[in-house]
Amino acid sequence: QLQLVESGGGLVQPGGSLRLSCAASGFTLDGYAIGWFRQAPGKEREGISCISRAGDLSTYYTDSVKGRFTISRDNTKNTVYLQRSSLKREDTAVYSCAASRQRVEIMCLLQKSDYWGQGIQVTVSS
Repeated sequence: QLQLVESGGGLVQPGGSLRLSCAASGFTLDGYAIGWFRQAPGKEREGISCISRAGDLSTYYTDSVKGRFTISRDNTKNTVYLQRSSLKREDTAVYSCAASRQRVEIMCLLQKSDYWGQGIQVTVSS
């Protein structure tokens, strides 16, 4: 069964840090661009960060997370991470990861993906 599973969510205080993980099973992530998306209450889902397939170094970040979030991949663990720091209340959302054969810009901006995870809640609150 092909699936993506997110982990690392939960409650964090404003200004804190949290790392999300996206692990694949049933297939390898090497040939896919991987992206992180989020949907806040009452808002549409947005692509926040995407990283190209293994062997390429392209990344994409939406403006609201530039300088605070870092996406990376560990192909030996078949996992992609999203390190988030300086978290704000407006970062509260359900975060999902996805795998795509598209370029990172197309993946993040048009949300075109082949596989999606179930999503995980992240709440930034004191």
